[in-house]
Amino acid sequence: MPDGTVYDELGVATVVNAAGTKTRIGGSRIRPEAVEAMSRAAESFVRLSDLQAAASDRIADVTGAEAGYVTNGAAGALVLAAAACLAGDDPAAMARLPDTSELADEVVVPRTHRTGYDHALRTAGATLVDVGTNDARLGTGSRNVEPWEYAEAIGDDTAAVAHVYKRYEGPPLAEVCEIAHDHGVPVIVDAAAELPPVENLSWFTEQGADLVAFSGGKGIRGPQTTGILAGRRDLIASVAAQHLDMHATSAVWEPPASLLDRERFDGVPRQGIGRPLKVGKEELVGLLAALDAFLAADHEATRQEWHDRATTVAEALAAVDGLATAVETGAKSVTPTVVVTVTEATVGASATAVVRALKREDPRVFVGADRLPEGEFTVNPMCLTDEEADYVVERIRAIVGEFDTV
Repeated sequence: MPDGTVYDELGVATVVNAAGTKTRIGGSRIRPEAVEAMSRAAESFVRLSDLQAAASDRIADVTGAEAGYVTNGAAGALVLAAAACLAGDDPAAMARLPDTSELADEVVVPRTHRTGYDHALRTAGATLVDVGTNDARLGTGSRNVEPWEYAEAIGDDTAAVAHVYKRYEGPPLAEVCEIAHDHGVPVIVDAAAELPPVENLSWFTEQGADLVAFSGGKGIRGPQTTGILAGRRDLIASVAAQHLDMHATSAVWEPPASLLDRERFDGVPRQGIGRPLKVGKEELVGLLAALDAFLAADHEATRQEWHDRATTVAEALAAVDGLATAVETGAKSVTPTVVVTVTEATVGASATAVVRALKREDPRVFVGADRLPEGEFTVNPMCLTDEEADYVVERIRAIVGEFDTV
């Protein structure tokens, strides 16, 4: 592994990332085009609302949505999405958030879609209303949530329906959107990690979603602190009103009309709940440059590269006594993942012990740890070079060998 990094200078151990685009270890490798664009953006000043308006047009073009906005990550996008659904174009409601007194503040979400990330929705003041069960786990053929359960839960206090795109049992997104729209309620989709494939940029909008949150620092490989929110023009306008710096005198407040129609607002909104979620001009420009590069990339070649790397890793680790491997691909994602099963009786240690030992090395080696209760860990090729993949295999072999000799 290379020496002399800026982290070495700071006395901080680097990470070999075999876990994928995880925020806790820095997301993905930012594209060179984004780094160059950020450097150029730092040389001048610009009105952020003008820049967001230009970004909105670009995001609309590539997603098929009416408008778009650059946020500080997908979680920031979810905060702003909820705030827009709660407050609409009412500056008084915006000023009160997260206090939702006298506002419709309920967000309907299936129990199996509940994650730690839905704290972002609650940050804006939303009250989450669970629907459905976890009965699909019983193996009876039942679904976790039925269409009538959405309809039953939507009432006068409902501000939105939330949907996390993963492999869940239940109605497809298009049907969820139809139910919500029949009741006059928007749908917010958390699609943070659902790029690639590039088709997903527009797929969620095509299903009827009103606001879709993507990470800018994962598959797009933009700045780690960025995200994309794509959706209805009126909701994006509310997002802008609650995010931008609103220290402005009413007489000279002239936001770009394509982003925010001044006539919709009865006076200049206060600094909104999104004001702490700042996006700098450098990050914003870097995200747009990364998005263009993502769209122009040869995705078939990248998919093949990931597949080849995953296959190589799987074959090499399968040759280690006590390890078994399989290559899996997700529902809407094209990224293959190597699932490594640890036979504790043979290795002399659990999958958890192997993963812990890898993380304690220098450089640290991070693999996927979500399946440790099943005695498995994963290797994701997305953020690895071929040389790093070889290093990961070497270190796993060495650690398993050390346990085997104890």
